[in-house]
Amino acid sequence: MSRTTARIATIALIAAPLLVLGPPALAQQAAPQTAAAAAPPVPANAETRAAYDRADPLSRSVFWTEQAEINPMDPIAGVKAAQAMRELGRYVEAAEMAERILLVQPDNVEAMLEVGRGHIARGHAFYGVSALERARDARPDDWRAWSLLGTAYEQVRRAQDAQTAWARALHLSPDNPDVLTNMAISAMTRGDTAGAEPLLRRAAAQPGASLKVRLNLAMALGLNGKMGEAEAMMRRDLPPDAADRNLAWLRARTGSAAADQARTWGSLQGG
Repeated sequence: MSRTTARIATIALIAAPLLVLGPPALAQQAAPQTAAAAAPPVPANAETRAAYDRADPLSRSVFWTEQAEINPMDPIAGVKAAQAMRELGRYVEAAEMAERILLVQPDNVEAMLEVGRGHIARGHAFYGVSALERARDARPDDWRAWSLLGTAYEQVRRAQDAQTAWARALHLSPDNPDVLTNMAISAMTRGDTAGAEPLLRRAAAQPGASLKVRLNLAMALGLNGKMGEAEAMMRRDLPPDAADRNLAWLRARTGSAAADQARTWGSLQGG
């Protein structure tokens, strides 16, 4: 129940006794309205949920948060609320939402993954490692837990553990573009743009490769001095103004200085 609805219900309950002093008919009419106002909310039906899944992140965050409040044991609502918050850039809130889910649903693996994603996105992966390790132990054959752990380990400077986790993720999901991209961005943040390029070429060649993957490849190409190829890719994937901005970003940065700023592209993606 929203706060506004709660206030309305409270006012109705306080006011109800006063209505008894009036004509009996009026008191009888008021009783059903009071009962209706106090009725607890019910979860949305499948059709409504599906409609909100197609909505914008802000609408989804509000809807799914309300659904999680109605039924804290709903295994889906809180996770989807956290996902929407993360898409809005509200990383701390996203991680907190996922952590609240785990208080009442300690075995919810999707919530564990969202805890990791939220803390990785806000740049404090250390606080998500434990949840991701629990997700990995609960589902050792799920490549997503391994991929996210690789990114988290990399962020907390456990480079060898990161490579081991990513290798396992690729074993479970060969040539997965998200895993390959995370490995490539790791290389770029170390200044190894030459090592990142072949990983990103493999990632971009996959049928499921996203726009982010292709833009990361364009970034690597530009940093490796292949501006012609980088520009051709960006012109295909971006509107002219956006392509111009990204190309200007590339031309303004070279060598290690560029690698240090690789994260500004939002490239560390969750698996």
